[in-house]
Amino acid sequence: QVQLVESGGGSVQAGGSLRLSCAASTSTYSTLCMGWFRQAPGKERELVSTISSGGSTYYTDSVKGRFTISRDNAKKTLYLQMNSLKPEDTAMYYCAARVCWSSGTSAYKYWGQGTQVTVSS
Repeated sequence: QVQLVESGGGSVQAGGSLRLSCAASTSTYSTLCMGWFRQAPGKERELVSTISSGGSTYYTDSVKGRFTISRDNAKKTLYLQMNSLKPEDTAMYYCAARVCWSSGTSAYKYWGQGTQVTVSS
């Protein structure tokens, strides 16, 4: 079983920065593919960014050039550096994990409890 705990959310003004962290409990963390999702009130959950076990990354178009995903396998921690934040980035942010041989957003079986990010204009 994989447990994920997010931290680092908060309230910032537009143009500000936040760094989210996601600490994992499993000893197999380095073999997992990880992702950040977000869900705003009244909207569907959205994939924000992913990182493979080998370090390959993906970003949804709306955050490219502003967000950076990274992982520290020694600390079993996933990060999301968010710069130039916009009000439309306001959402609950979740980290999630999947075994890398599986594919698609439905393959993410392990989820954190979420951390709130609020960006004011």
